[in-house]
Amino acid sequence: MSVVSKGLEGIIAAETRLGEVKGQEGLLYYCGYDINELAGKVSYEEVVYLLFHQSLPNRAELEKLTTALRAERELPEGVIQFLKAAPKKAKPIDVMRTAVSMLGCYDTSRHDLDVDEQRATAIKLVSQIGIIAAYFHRARQGLDLPPVRKDLSEAAHFLYLMSGEVPSAEAEKTLDVAYVLHAEHGFNASTFTARVVASTLSDMYSAISAAIGALKGPLHGGANEGVIHMLEEIGEVDKVEAWVEDALAQKKKIMGIGHRVYKVLDPRAPHLKEMAIKLSNELGEPKWIQMSEQIATMMRERKGLNANVDFYSATVYYSLGIPTDLFTPIFAISRMSGWTAHVLEQWSENRLFRPLSAYVGKPFGQVTVPIDER
Repeated sequence: MSVVSKGLEGIIAAETRLGEVKGQEGLLYYCGYDINELAGKVSYEEVVYLLFHQSLPNRAELEKLTTALRAERELPEGVIQFLKAAPKKAKPIDVMRTAVSMLGCYDTSRHDLDVDEQRATAIKLVSQIGIIAAYFHRARQGLDLPPVRKDLSEAAHFLYLMSGEVPSAEAEKTLDVAYVLHAEHGFNASTFTARVVASTLSDMYSAISAAIGALKGPLHGGANEGVIHMLEEIGEVDKVEAWVEDALAQKKKIMGIGHRVYKVLDPRAPHLKEMAIKLSNELGEPKWIQMSEQIATMMRERKGLNANVDFYSATVYYSLGIPTDLFTPIFAISRMSGWTAHVLEQWSENRLFRPLSAYVGKPFGQVTVPIDER
């Protein structure tokens, strides 16, 4: 009898040069670099280059990539009109998915698998995904859409488009580090989805639209929104213990705690925790991080489970003034570099994904009975 691995757990589906998650050891690598060697030490743009080329850029290479990214910031007018016309109560992640799909309609080279053409498409998507999110957020509030600028980093440009003002150096650095931490994470659900679609030799936009759809789920990228909703439901620090006890008694999932792969500490979490503490103290509203820390301690002591990247990223984004329903889109903005790099890698040595399944239905040999005799 065939061995079934539900959820493909433990199955190696392909080789990759991009990332490695060592769950038993709590380690994460991008192209051989420990995440602790990257977070806070290199910019998100440097990580984009790393994922596209498997090496960190020198100054000339970084300037060339940065120039290319900034040159692609203008969205097609039809996409801008869609962002203005989309229902104001639509989920931003749904609007993002649809807008990315629309971008494919404006790119006539999307079925050409020439590596330079596809890398150019990847650069375009990395550049434009944040603009899509920011423009829809402003449009749904009835605000004007600031013209794009070409003198700001990816992180600073997103914050500028959101508020209409150039962010502080501290805010820019915080979001930049968050982008670095979320850029790549092996064959997670959305990345694997992108590679499955790409393996059919479909186009980059189709693969990325599918990846965004996978990211939306609360068991994947949507988890960080759940963390803030949980903290808001609890309300105050002195209510944490009773809330967690009740949740455990009812076997409810505690959002942002535990991870499918990491069996020890998620290596990204300490970086976000440090930023969350700093931001909370600066803003004079420490209760969110205090509540988070109490939940994390209780879950570690009671269940042996650690906080994951979503647990602290929620507080970081919240402290930056980013609306809760944009948390998952921000995840998509940073992961765009990883998704597109994986699509490029898939095409470099493509094989169609076609797994088998174990049939557990009715016995074979069923006989068709005429409809009037059923």
